[in-house]
Amino acid sequence: MTSLLEVGQEVREALAAGKAVVALESTIISHGMPWPENVETALRVEAAVRAAGAIPATVAIIGGRLVAGLDRGGIERIGKAGLAVEKVSRRDLPRLVAAGADGATTVAATMIVAAMAGIGVFATGGIGGVHRGAESSWDVSADLDELGRTPVCVVCAGAKAILDLPKTLEYLETRGVPVIGYRTDELPAFYSAHSGIALVERADSPRDIALRIRASRELGLPSGMVVANPVPENMAMERGEMEAAIETALAAAKSARVTGRDVTPFLLGKMKELTAGESLEANIALVLNNADLAARIAVELSALDRTSR
Repeated sequence: MTSLLEVGQEVREALAAGKAVVALESTIISHGMPWPENVETALRVEAAVRAAGAIPATVAIIGGRLVAGLDRGGIERIGKAGLAVEKVSRRDLPRLVAAGADGATTVAATMIVAAMAGIGVFATGGIGGVHRGAESSWDVSADLDELGRTPVCVVCAGAKAILDLPKTLEYLETRGVPVIGYRTDELPAFYSAHSGIALVERADSPRDIALRIRASRELGLPSGMVVANPVPENMAMERGEMEAAIETALAAAKSARVTGRDVTPFLLGKMKELTAGESLEANIALVLNNADLAARIAVELSALDRTSR
């Protein structure tokens, strides 16, 4: 464990006692929602993890240190700074640490910090993936390569719907990453529970997933896995409406010449505007749903670890 890693006291004590812990990212706080809704949602997500029997560990870079287990002050620090806080992926970690700066961790960076801290389960909204038009832009999220080399289970509502979902699934297959539908046979489409894209793997209980995590560890596989958990049906967007809004948002991004790491926050903001806030409501619902499932998986994994000692 690097000296640059700071594990919050509650998280440290839980890990030492073999209790269930769930990592949470911070980009969703800084770039996903405006203040103060971002902090309120982050605290609700932590509460959902606790309600399901696990300890939350929100991850960020604070003053150049990798932190697993932000306290409320740290969450508010990231939330108030908002877009002024840099989104941090693997490539950015050395620079931010060297500069002693703050950073909000993406899926990739959160996985790295979680693995360093010994946290095996992570809940987020949606992973990054292959962007639409990647055959000319080569825009592919670092999240996918991280999933191929960092052994953390990521519970999400699939990849963000603004992405090319078939290509994202193909890329994950190439990297050897299992994508497990939770009580579904198709890949969820983030705001929608349905994409029409069939999955090879399905699990119907948190214990099912915990058993696969333990098997992956015993096999010594270096990759993580994706648990694709559909957004609750009562909060899901209609698929046709969602696709229409995405196409409009993509056209707006192209017109505004938005590129690179700015694309995703731009598109998510435009989706919120185009759907009169419906996409944001769905986003909050799916994050809470993922936090609950991740906590239940972590609880089962903790129980399995105790019985195998």
